[in-house]
Amino acid sequence: MGTSGTEPLFRLVDCVMVSVPSVEAGIAFYRAKLGHSLIWRTRESAGLQLPDSETELVVYTEKRGVEVDFLVGSVESAVERWRESGGDIAAEPFDIPIGRCAVLRDPWGNELVILDRSKGLLAMDAEGNVTGIEKP
Repeated sequence: MGTSGTEPLFRLVDCVMVSVPSVEAGIAFYRAKLGHSLIWRTRESAGLQLPDSETELVVYTEKRGVEVDFLVGSVESAVERWRESGGDIAAEPFDIPIGRCAVLRDPWGNELVILDRSKGLLAMDAEGNVTGIEKP
């Protein structure tokens, strides 16, 4: 329980996403030069291990800069609680391969990305290529 007597909304930092010109360039820098192990990859993104954490470093080819994604138990429940607490919604819940995602906006204009894993986890082959979703 949080200090207010309610359960904390955010469970953990799921990933930190970093925009790169190509997935190969991102992997070359963060894996080959900085030593982070490759966990998974698609054509548009790749996940690398942060060794002392469940958080992944994700390189991706969309041009948005750096994004921090917080894991929640249920995106729909989190959005409802966020609204009830006085926050705004920058992007209503939408599907992602592993579950649902939404973008929240706090009273000061900060945008926070939340996601859940309601559809499962990424399934990969021996080389780390994403092959589908492992159902929960």
